[in-house]
Amino acid sequence: MKRLKLIGVSTLLALAPVVTPALADPQREACRLDARNEHLQHIVFIQFDNVHFRRDNPNVPSDLEQIPSLLSFLEDNGTFLTNHHTPLISHTSVDIVTALTGVYGDKFGVPIGNSIGLFNPATGVASFPSSFTYWTDVLADGTPEMLAPNGKNAPAPWVPFTRAGCDVGAFSIANMEFENISSDINNVFGPSSPQAQEASNNFRKAIADFEGIIVHCAQGSALCAGNGAPDLLPDEPGGYVGYTALYGNANVQPQISPHGPVLDLDGNVINDGHGNNGFPGFTPSPAQTLGYLATMLEAGVPVVYGYIEDAHDNHGPQISGVSTSVAGTFGPGEAGYITQLEAFDKAFGAFFARLAADGITKDNTLFIVTADENDHFAGSGPSPADCDGVTAPCTYAHKGEIDVNLDSVLFTEFGDATRFGIHFDDAATFYINGNPPQADPKTRQLERESSTALGFDVIRGGDNLITQALADQAEQSLLHMVSADPNRTPNFILFGNPDYFFETSGKSAPPACTPATDAASCFVEGTGFAWNHGDFQKEITRTWLGMAGPGVARLGTFGEIFTDHTDIRPTLIYLAGLRDDYAHDGRVLFEVLTREAAEDALRQHRDTLSALAAAYKEINAPLGKLGFRTLTGISTEALSGSDATYAALEATIRALTKRRNEIAAQMIDMLEDAAFAHRPIDEGQAWRLIGEANDLLASVPAP
Repeated sequence: MKRLKLIGVSTLLALAPVVTPALADPQREACRLDARNEHLQHIVFIQFDNVHFRRDNPNVPSDLEQIPSLLSFLEDNGTFLTNHHTPLISHTSVDIVTALTGVYGDKFGVPIGNSIGLFNPATGVASFPSSFTYWTDVLADGTPEMLAPNGKNAPAPWVPFTRAGCDVGAFSIANMEFENISSDINNVFGPSSPQAQEASNNFRKAIADFEGIIVHCAQGSALCAGNGAPDLLPDEPGGYVGYTALYGNANVQPQISPHGPVLDLDGNVINDGHGNNGFPGFTPSPAQTLGYLATMLEAGVPVVYGYIEDAHDNHGPQISGVSTSVAGTFGPGEAGYITQLEAFDKAFGAFFARLAADGITKDNTLFIVTADENDHFAGSGPSPADCDGVTAPCTYAHKGEIDVNLDSVLFTEFGDATRFGIHFDDAATFYINGNPPQADPKTRQLERESSTALGFDVIRGGDNLITQALADQAEQSLLHMVSADPNRTPNFILFGNPDYFFETSGKSAPPACTPATDAASCFVEGTGFAWNHGDFQKEITRTWLGMAGPGVARLGTFGEIFTDHTDIRPTLIYLAGLRDDYAHDGRVLFEVLTREAAEDALRQHRDTLSALAAAYKEINAPLGKLGFRTLTGISTEALSGSDATYAALEATIRALTKRRNEIAAQMIDMLEDAAFAHRPIDEGQAWRLIGEANDLLASVPAP
């Protein structure tokens, strides 16, 4: 879900704005990222919203094929992993924070989607606060939004870097900077602060001044000597005292661009479109994000994180040549889609050229680039059928997700007026009013009805089931979706047909579809969005990861190992020679490291270690074999079946989860020890655990 719905390099050298490098040598000397690799001086982390390596139309080059400045850079200079996956549910906030932390959502508190269902214990009715907030914000029930299993604020991803003397910059990446000008400002500065006053008096300017941009400062940072405010993390393991941050463009820009506003890669002032210089909003173009990151790097910020808009929705006002009259979204190969991707390619070419002119290259900089999710195109086949987009533009008779009021469908088809709220999405999280127990007749009835409810697919034509998988709280626990706050856990989740986008009517009594004998009228093709996400299907959850720089082997396109977003953080931290103060759910991707970067404990028994890692991901990753089989098999069967069937299969899932946790905990301890404690694995113990994992998988046949 988008956060609001919530030319080659040589040619681009001439097009890039002329920049005088302003590398801050004293601060760069204080920052040590080279404990493991003497060449590493910078880290650039970029996460896209919904940019595909997969072709959505077999005749149309994929998004990344149309961004050769990026794809070629990653393939030629490093490793481009194609068997890479999101967590569940596959959604912007969950995916980004998983990549930032290296753990699944059950360990950072927002495992569901771009908004959190939160039961009010007094009323039993759920509200849906945004999953996008600053790292230390607190929810209405008094728990930190970023919630660790111990009930405290989850460890922040910038801490190992600032402790090592490195400033960390972020632009639009989830929850490392202000996501709003209400609770975020009040949390850090207070409700009576000048910042809060500005938010009250001039909200547009406050957004541009304070949202979306930050530098977390190392102690003694020269860059942060002015404009800083306390960077408070009271729950951080090991303490975090005496650190500051530059919050928002109003405080960052004077330090990194003292002679004027920060420019995008086309030479335009980065602004909000309303005359206020600063943050442009949470759908930044590549030229904006990369321009700001380049300016941070040139000012001596050695570690930068950035987020870039999706490639498919119409961002016409930001890109010349794309009509602003086009409704909402593009299909693969439409003229605006092609033009938009040309702008993406131009921006990355200019970015790499500009950094190279500053001496920031693959030889001294770790580049990590991924996408938070793949999205399913909810649309018909193209016209003409053989269009390729480049020489023959495509058009689409149907283009738009099918919007569904789920409460109206269930009332029309079954007469069930039970009140519930959901996180609006392709995967609907049911928060039933009163928060009934799992075996309560009200819960069980809604589960069974959801399993058989019929939809009308406007795009395909005809009826089909709205549901493709179901998960109650037992299955959610197996999939790492149950946090330490029980008020956040939905009663069950409906994973839907990927053409559908589920909402509720908001009415105290759901209106029936018309006529009441046919729910087809409840299914309406929208026009604003055509790219569905948040679900479990492989086309949505299988994405990509590119890495290049010191310590990364030049393997090119590489699909031999299963990876997911949890593996990004431990690999990044390992290459930087640092450690987190917690255990990761992901593991270091030693198979794609150079021999020099992989220390003895990772090189010894390498084949066994790789087999151990593969078995670990199969049973522990939500999209590994165990999670996929249980979700689409016994979990869905349990919720759609009789109460006796449900009780038996739910007990099976709980037993599987308990055994999985026992095996996986031993596996990740061995993998973490090999990477961070220089402790070679015990071959016998490793193969015993691999055998136990295989036995566990064999006990759950593929559906």
